[in-house]
Parts: sequence; structure tokens; C-alpha cells
Amino acid sequence: DYVIMETTYGNRLHPANATSIDELISIVLKTVKRGGSVIIPSFAVGRTQELIYQFNMFYEQHPEYSEVLDKVNVYIDSPMATTATEVFKKNAQVFDEETRNYILSGDNPLDFKNLKFTRNTADSQMLNNDKTPKIIISASGMCEAGRIRHHLKHNLWDSRNSIIFAGYQAEGTLGRLLIEGAKEVKLFGETVMVGAEIYNLQGFSGHADQKGLLDWLGGFQVQPKQIFLVHGEEDSKNDFAAKVKEKFGYDTVVIHSNSEFDLPTGTCLSKEEVQEDLMDEEDIENLKTKIEAIRSELGNILENAKGVVEEKSSVDKLQQINSIVLELEKASLNLGSSITAEDRDTTPLSEQ
Repeated sequence: DYVIMETTYGNRLHPANATSIDELISIVLKTVKRGGSVIIPSFAVGRTQELIYQFNMFYEQHPEYSEVLDKVNVYIDSPMATTATEVFKKNAQVFDEETRNYILSGDNPLDFKNLKFTRNTADSQMLNNDKTPKIIISASGMCEAGRIRHHLKHNLWDSRNSIIFAGYQAEGTLGRLLIEGAKEVKLFGETVMVGAEIYNLQGFSGHADQKGLLDWLGGFQVQPKQIFLVHGEEDSKNDFAAKVKEKFGYDTVVIHSNSEFDLPTGTCLSKEEVQEDLMDEEDIENLKTKIEAIRSELGNILENAKGVVEEKSSVDKLQQINSIVLELEKASLNLGSSITAEDRDTTPLSEQ
């Protein structure tokens, strides 16, 4: 077998999920008590539904906090997350045993009285006009796009508020800047000071930690022919490769940026070798022959099309010809643009 493995947390261990849940609720309680709101950037599919489930469990099972929590609504402000949650609700047959038992006890794990879904842009904007303490879960999870950026603009500066990250934040993202301690950030062209408390709860991550990855790899009864390590920062990939070698004695291939690996020869190809393989001399000659053939055929076809138009054929046929001619015009302009474009090195500046 050939194995392609992610290494997002290849050099780290997650805290227990229960620890992250307790910390999440602790942050919520102390934030609302000081009059602030909790903003949670979250991926629309999967992570948001897990957070709804955990909030539901806590709201239902901890009546001792009802005096505080009964006044705190949880808003899902993401059209995709709202739609995804409906899909989850309609497919309860695939839930795990714990969730099924929860349903059989008479409770819906993805719904509770304090849960609200925004339906439009106006609803989303109202959340920032309303200053009462609340919890807002909004996409995108790394704060690179979506409504979460508006919520950060309106809430990030206020020291009463808390921003909770419940997933991995890639290098170069706004989320990464915040968890690394940025004092100010740019949002919609404006500089926004970071006054809110920033938290990073890794226990909610959908990515396995180092132990989880090693446990999974240890399930193979026969050593994989090759293991490729991808989807991770360089330190994480390299550290995990060393750990795999230490524990299993397996050599791994650490993939850097965009690469191509030739399985039969077991070698990693350079960019130049890949390009040569994609278009060799024979391919170039075939392309030249094809261009000449199309040039000849296209002239005849266009002449025939002109004749049909002059004969004023049926409306349906004329409309069909018109649509194809418009597509042909678009394709010819794109071809012209491609021909005149400069050949540029597309390698990222950091790797040149």
C-alpha cells in the first residue's frame, strides 16, 4: 500500500476533549459575567455542529448555571452552517451510539431553546448592534472570509469580549495572527486593536494529534510500500517523520510544496522534469498538427454557418448557432490572451 498522511499536528498532542469543553464553558461564563460576548470562528460543516452538540449538553445538564446561561443565546451566523445543520438533523441514522441514546431520551442533540439561526444579512448585522452578552458561531474558521470578519471588526477591540478558536489556524491567516498575539489587525481596510481575550482550544480540532496519527499508522499489519507526509507545516512534517522512523523504523517521504513522485522508480521529480514529462517533443508536434487541422476545418465550418444565417433558418437553429459563436469568440480571445502572456516563474517567492 501507498499511504498519504496529513501531519497538521504531527509534533503535538491535544488536550482531552473533556478538558477543552470545560475550558470553553469556563470562558463563556466569565465573559458573560463581565458583560461581554463570545465570538467563535468555526468551520461551517462538522465543527459548528460539534459545538452546537456540546453547548446543548451543557445547557441541558447544568441547571446550576441556568441563571446565567438562560439569558445567553447561541447564534449560528453562517448560511452554509445553517444548511449543514439541517442535513445533520435529517440523517440521525448515522449518528454514533451516544448521540442516538440522547435522541431516544427525548432530546435533540442539535437543538435547544437558546439556539438561534440567522436567516439573512440583516439578522447578522443586528447581532453587532445588540450589545447584550451572546455567543456567535460564524464562518470561516480561519477568519479569511465570511461573516466572522464583520463580527471581529465589531468585537475584537472590546476587552469584555472573548474570541475562541476551536480549530487549526494555518500560517498566514488572520486566525493565526490572533492566536500568536497580534496587537492589531486589518479588517476591511481599517486597523482594529486587539482588546478581547484570545483563546485556542485545540481539543476540538478535527485533525488527529501525533498520538492519533501514530496509532492509525500502527494499525497496518504489513508495512506500507511508501508513506508520504503532507498537509502540515515543515517542522510538523519533519518531526513526525522522525517519530515514525523511531517507532516503526519506516522511512517516509516529506512532501514540500507542490511535488510529483514517480511510484515505479521511487523518486521525487523536479519541477523541470515534470514539465518535460507533460509536454515532450512528440506532444509538441502533435499539438502543431492539431492546430493546423482545426484552422482548416474551422474555416469551412464558419463559411457554412454564415450561409445558414443568410438563409434565415429557423429561430431555434439561429439561436443555437449564436450561442456556439459566442462560446467560440470567448475561446478564441482566451487563446489569444494565452499566446501573448509572458512566461513567468510561478514558484512562490519564499522558495525561489
